[in-house]
Amino acid sequence: MQIQIRAAMAQDYDAAVKILSQVQDMHVEWRPDIYRHTSHLMSMEEFQQAAEDHTFFVAENEKNQVIGILQIMFKHVEGPSHTTRDLIFVDRMAVDEAYRGAGVGHKMFDFLKGLKAEKNMDAIELQVNAKNTAAYEMYRKYGFTEKSINLELLEP
Repeated sequence: MQIQIRAAMAQDYDAAVKILSQVQDMHVEWRPDIYRHTSHLMSMEEFQQAAEDHTFFVAENEKNQVIGILQIMFKHVEGPSHTTRDLIFVDRMAVDEAYRGAGVGHKMFDFLKGLKAEKNMDAIELQVNAKNTAAYEMYRKYGFTEKSINLELLEP
C-alpha cells in the first residue's frame, strides 16, 4: 500500500473527525472515569487553524483516502533545572481502524523524523494511554523510550 503524509486541508475535516471519534471510543472503553463520548472532538475552526499553522497532517492511501491523522505542537523547554530543548510533541496520532497494523503509524513517524531534521529540533515526544498496549508496543518498536511515568490516585 502506498502511503503519503501531507499537510491537512479543509476537505479532510470529516475524515479526520471520523478517525478521532474511533480513538475517543477506545479511550472511553479504557478509562470511562476520565473520557466520555462526545461529538465535539475538534471544531472546523480548530482544524483549519491547525492546518494553517502546519501542525495537522494526514496520511492518505493511493486512492487519496485519509487513513490517518497527526497533530503536533512545537515546544521550547527551558528553565533553571532543565536543559534547553526544542521538541516536536505529538498531540494526536491515529489510524483509521481498517488500516491499523499496515504501517501507517511508522510512515507518520518517518515523516516526523524528517520534520525534526528539517526544523533542527532536539526530540520527538508523545504520551500514550497506559491501557493502549498496541500503541505502546508500536512506539517502543519504533525506538521511543519512557521519559516519565504519570501516576494518579483516584481515591479520596
